[in-house]
Amino acid sequence: KGAQEKFAEINNAYEILSDEEKRKNYDLYGDEKGQPGFDAGYSGGGNGGHSGGFNFGGPGGWQNMGGGGGSKSFSFSFGGPGESSSGFGMDDIFSMFSGGSSKGRDGFGGFGGFGGSSKAESRSKSGSAAAIRTINSQVYKKEIMDQGMTWLVLSYLPSQRGTQYHESIIEEVSESLQGALKVGRINCETESSLCKQLGIVPRRAPRLFVYSYTSSGKTTLAEYTEELVAKKVKSFCQEHLPRFSKRIDLNSFDVSAVSSQKTPKVMLLSTKKDTPVIWRVLSGLYNGRFVFYNTEVHDTSDPKVRKLGVDAFPAIVGWLSNGEKQVLKTGITVKNMKSAVQEIGKLLEGFEKKNKKVSSNSQPGQAQSESLEKIQLLSRTNFDSICGESTPVCIIGAFRSSQGKEKLQSILSKVSQKSLSRRQASDTVSQDTVSYSLLDAAKQSSFLSSLDRSEFKTSDNILIAYKPRRGKFATFKGDMTMEEVEKFVAAVLNGDIQFTKTRQKPQIK
Repeated sequence: KGAQEKFAEINNAYEILSDEEKRKNYDLYGDEKGQPGFDAGYSGGGNGGHSGGFNFGGPGGWQNMGGGGGSKSFSFSFGGPGESSSGFGMDDIFSMFSGGSSKGRDGFGGFGGFGGSSKAESRSKSGSAAAIRTINSQVYKKEIMDQGMTWLVLSYLPSQRGTQYHESIIEEVSESLQGALKVGRINCETESSLCKQLGIVPRRAPRLFVYSYTSSGKTTLAEYTEELVAKKVKSFCQEHLPRFSKRIDLNSFDVSAVSSQKTPKVMLLSTKKDTPVIWRVLSGLYNGRFVFYNTEVHDTSDPKVRKLGVDAFPAIVGWLSNGEKQVLKTGITVKNMKSAVQEIGKLLEGFEKKNKKVSSNSQPGQAQSESLEKIQLLSRTNFDSICGESTPVCIIGAFRSSQGKEKLQSILSKVSQKSLSRRQASDTVSQDTVSYSLLDAAKQSSFLSSLDRSEFKTSDNILIAYKPRRGKFATFKGDMTMEEVEKFVAAVLNGDIQFTKTRQKPQIK
């Protein structure tokens, strides 16, 4: 194009930026005029997200992930004096003549290659750096469903206007969250059955959804309904990243409870106040294969930190299923989020292989003696991991005496190892359908009264089947033998037991 044409384009862009009505129309429809009767389908509402910076752990290290000065593109959405909310400012206009920007900021605080105008330039010259996956039923089943990755999905009809503008936004968001997010588009005309399956109803404008996972492991499809600005869409996506890692206080953390569970455990120690984005992403990708923890630390001389063998932050510590602790890595540095997810993922997979080897090499006699230790006493620190909403059914043995505790410990240890119980569990949901634990009835009377006020007052030993997600429970007060307990557990798994609604949500004190 000649200089006159370029100047005309810039002049038109400036008019759009200066006129609130034109700018609003361009954001919604990709046309500053707007069209009568064209419904963009936006209902407003909060984005529920947050922006910040991303700097993993102090100087040059690992801390947070977010917005501040994000990438630049030529989308016309004003966000404040001098620069739009998606990064469009006056020197972007001049860069259309010179081919460069005077800012060139690194929007991710130390993560070279993220942010800055070079991203927008490379996209305009060589096409999008972030490939938008075309989603059909087969792609959904193989690449999206139950894979643990968060997706930003565009649903559209070929006849709709504004699709290209929506695509440019999700490309920009994808580039800034590479490794944490994938992007795709669904043509609801050719893939009507998939859209119907997902509950997506086409409107007169394209729609954006985030496919993600709740803390209980369920998938959710949340629609973005705010202003179509990359920075806001990005914050919305970040808010919906996985949250499977349990935030703990190292001072009250029960290491013995962690080390005695079957699944290998990993803990991130960082100076970050909130769970780092990379750790949240990994907790989704490896959910079910590891139990994830993270904690905020600041001083390597802290006795709790030294006891873990950590000499630099951020660090990852793991526990094998036999209770052995290993420091996986300390002083972690990363180039960018995508490579960090890949590199730490390989670290976790290596630890997982080691855990499988340890499990297969354990002697039968050792396994039997260790099984007695696997029935944990419920406490505030381990309740969520043993009997949280991710566990469909908890079998809880409540005792009032040391003799009662020993008896329940012995019975539940043996029942939990029975092939019948495991087989029935795998036929329903997964091998982790049932968890087994103990409860001190004398100390946790409020826990029991939240189920039923009077039922447990006179019982010495009692067995409780509790469904955290549904808030229901059933009890067994018969002859406490292994045979009878096994029958009770089998009946629970087969759906032959009637459950009662709890009075309120039980909590451990």
